[in-house]
Amino acid sequence: MSAPAAARIDPATTLGAVRLTVSDLDGMTSFYERVLGLRVLERAGELVRLGPEGGSALVELEGRSEAPPRPPRAAGLFHLAILVPSRPELAASLRRVAEAGWGLTGASDHLVSEALYLRDPEGNGIEIYRDRSREEWRRTNGTLDMATLPLDLQGVLGELDESRANGMPAGTRIGHVHLQVSELGAAGTFYEDLVGFDVTVRTYPGALFLSAGGYHHHVGLNVWETDGGPVSPMGALGLAWYEVVLPGADEIDGVADRLADGGAEVSRREEGVMATDPSGNHLLLRAG
Repeated sequence: MSAPAAARIDPATTLGAVRLTVSDLDGMTSFYERVLGLRVLERAGELVRLGPEGGSALVELEGRSEAPPRPPRAAGLFHLAILVPSRPELAASLRRVAEAGWGLTGASDHLVSEALYLRDPEGNGIEIYRDRSREEWRRTNGTLDMATLPLDLQGVLGELDESRANGMPAGTRIGHVHLQVSELGAAGTFYEDLVGFDVTVRTYPGALFLSAGGYHHHVGLNVWETDGGPVSPMGALGLAWYEVVLPGADEIDGVADRLADGGAEVSRREEGVMATDPSGNHLLLRAG
């Protein structure tokens, strides 16, 4: 896979909704409402779309009780990352998770952001985070400084605004997705050379981070548990696809052409262009 080095994705690119295939649609819907504070925006048959009050869908749940499980060591979702607008909103999320009786799997200061980690009832990883301002981000020899340091949870809770409304605010969105891949080099080539993201961090062991428009990352890749692992069967539980939102149809066509020319699997659908990375993860290119 290769593409001209100058072919880059539009810097205004963002991420849209993440669709998950789930076995217990009602139970998972309840979790995302009660523990994360999202609202059901639409329900049509076995598909539920959830997002903040007054906002767009962030998580889509597609119920398929007969779906096979994701095999051990198979590529797939490491976590979806929900970006809240401020530190007080991160504090509200922390309290909501605690009051729901749900445990965190981690809490980290990444220098560019502060993050909480948990898993939903079917094992899908979730990050809830807030960004520091770009003026606070540091670089060393041109590379963005990111780390995994302990998060000061008490400091976060100290910024809790008791007067705020319950639930995620309208400015909440999907900030990034972090994927497990079976081969980092092939996945990196796909996302950098064909999709056209810029690499922001290459130095993190077993991982790669890429973005559009100078963001710290829209896509994370790692092989920590999946190096050389298999591709999940079609329709397996877990990640169905995630949306890459471009400014318009011309930008979508440009990415789609690079992907097709590079030998990637691409198909046109009513809502956009579906592509598959070398590890079998699916991304839907659509216009914002």
